[in-house]
Amino acid sequence: MKTKKSFKAKILLVEDDPNLSVVIHDYLEILDYETTVCHDGDEGLKEFTKGKFDLVILDVMMPKKDGFTLAEDIRRFDEDTPIIFVTAKSLKEDRIKGFQAGCDDYISKPFSTEELSMRIRAILRRFMISQNGKSESLQKTFQIGRYVFDLDNMVLKSGNNEQILTRKEGALLKLLCIYKNRLLTRELALKSVWGDDDYFIGRSMDVFITKLRKYLKDDPTIAITNIHGSGYKLEVPEELNPENANMNP
Repeated sequence: MKTKKSFKAKILLVEDDPNLSVVIHDYLEILDYETTVCHDGDEGLKEFTKGKFDLVILDVMMPKKDGFTLAEDIRRFDEDTPIIFVTAKSLKEDRIKGFQAGCDDYISKPFSTEELSMRIRAILRRFMISQNGKSESLQKTFQIGRYVFDLDNMVLKSGNNEQILTRKEGALLKLLCIYKNRLLTRELALKSVWGDDDYFIGRSMDVFITKLRKYLKDDPTIAITNIHGSGYKLEVPEELNPENANMNP
């Protein structure tokens, strides 16, 4: 019986110090990351353009092309792949320059392998969530229990009944659908739909949540739950997996 192969992240490491690159490479391989090593900026850019990587780790001071320039080159045709700078330069100005070049995190030498591991895991987790959100945000229709939400026309349908939504109602329901059965934080909802998260706008959003609950009230299996102090969760029963439908409990 074949087992499902787990996801193995691919990391590009660009580090000109041969000893440090070996240490980092071997440690990443122990953590089960598929790691490619390059020793200068030009080589790193060529390798990046040839393959698909889930994370890039860059030294700043390198021959031929420094890390800042390499990050800027990568960002010209790839806005998403996370970049971590690993460098001995810890000045505030260098950190600012690194983030301006498009990095996602900055680790100063010397550092522990445990710190590197935790930062990599945190960034990869955020990246995967972000990518899932992007793919889901391209949807034009959402199934919500017995309802169908038509995003293009801002219509919530159930049988022969239709509810026309306002722009903000539709934008808020879309976010709830994207985060279905997961926490949608108040901060994210407010900044995405209203552009700010102050107290008075927050009270306005509560009114919109009440309206959405009313629109969905005819399906008792659906709930928009208030997670106290955190946000909301659109709770919709998950569909039964056909492969497991006949399995004994």
